Amino acid sequence: MQTNNTRREWFIRFALVFFCAGFWRGELMFISFPLLTVAWLMDGGIYRLREVITIPLTQAILLLCALLTLGVLWGEWPQDGRMKWVKYFSLLVFIPFYALIDKERLPWALGGLIVSYLCVLVVGVYQWLTIDAQGIPLLGMSYLSFSAMLGIGAIVTSGIACMNPSVRLQILFVIATLVLLFIQFHQNGRIFLLVTLISILLIAFLRYQIEMRKFLTILISVLIVAVVFAYSSPVFQARLIQIKSDIELLQQGNYSSSLGYRLAMWDVGLHGIAERPLSGFGTGMPEKYFEKTIATYKDGLYKDLPEFQETAHYHNDWIEIGMHIGVPGMLILGFLLWSWYQAFQRNNLNLLGLGLISFIFLSGLTDTFIIFSRTPILLLIITAIAINWYKREHEH
Repeated sequence: MQTNNTRREWFIRFALVFFCAGFWRGELMFISFPLLTVAWLMDGGIYRLREVITIPLTQAILLLCALLTLGVLWGEWPQDGRMKWVKYFSLLVFIPFYALIDKERLPWALGGLIVSYLCVLVVGVYQWLTIDAQGIPLLGMSYLSFSAMLGIGAIVTSGIACMNPSVRLQILFVIATLVLLFIQFHQNGRIFLLVTLISILLIAFLRYQIEMRKFLTILISVLIVAVVFAYSSPVFQARLIQIKSDIELLQQGNYSSSLGYRLAMWDVGLHGIAERPLSGFGTGMPEKYFEKTIATYKDGLYKDLPEFQETAHYHNDWIEIGMHIGVPGMLILGFLLWSWYQAFQRNNLNLLGLGLISFIFLSGLTDTFIIFSRTPILLLIITAIAINWYKREHEH
């Protein structure tokens, strides 16, 4: 019996480490997620499910997935369309991952995440320096995903720096934040870069709001660093030129640009939500609605946009979910963000929570961040580890 328990424990630890390392590559998710689920079942997860469900974040995830499933009744059947909405269900990974972590397994999960993050970072930096790559082609990671990963890392390190009483550790984590920001400035994801800087400043404001002199010093320092990094980055300067070009095209009534395409998507999306505010158009239907509506909407102003870019999503979390399942879905999304922040605040991690949830919210205003590649999974892993780390330290 003792031997069986030992083998089970090692299998569970392996599943946690493998999941933290495997989620970076999409193909490995088809192995790591089932493996994590099996480990959760072996650990008696079904019998302790009630404990996890009492967490508001779990409730929000389950509500969102349930409503999306219900939306299939008046939306897209699985065999009919592109199935991008299925990515919302990846949020469910929080349940087995959080439930499996205890004080003995926590170092394994944390170690797996840190080592895998550093390995991905090294590969990304190597490909950037050697072949001037955007993103990480070797891992199939776009420049947007890589920029988001760097931003999340910078927010976590800056949050730890603000929460840590040790001056030496503060300096160490500030240096780590600067390194991540420098790399991020050389990626094309300008929105994630801006959101990262705003989130870091929000963390600093919450930490030093009483000591305004310190906050103003940090604000000026961040602005100086941003200007220096921007000046040293040809990629950043090229993106500024592109923004100017996008604005010029808009002034000519041409929406075939990154900025114009987003404005058009938001316009059509808000029009669609106003048509069906209570139910939306059904799970999986937003893209089809866009392609059908632009032929006549505003005298066909946006009808040529599918030639500029294939219709995939509405570049906004709120509009996207509203088009799927209406205002109820948007309310649940708000509940998801609120409960996600509460998960941090209830464990005295409000600085880190403010930074990460601000990043999610602000990123979701210009992209469908909740279904954005592997990034939400990274945030859920960080959330589960941070909560359990605080509980372990509090017990000591």
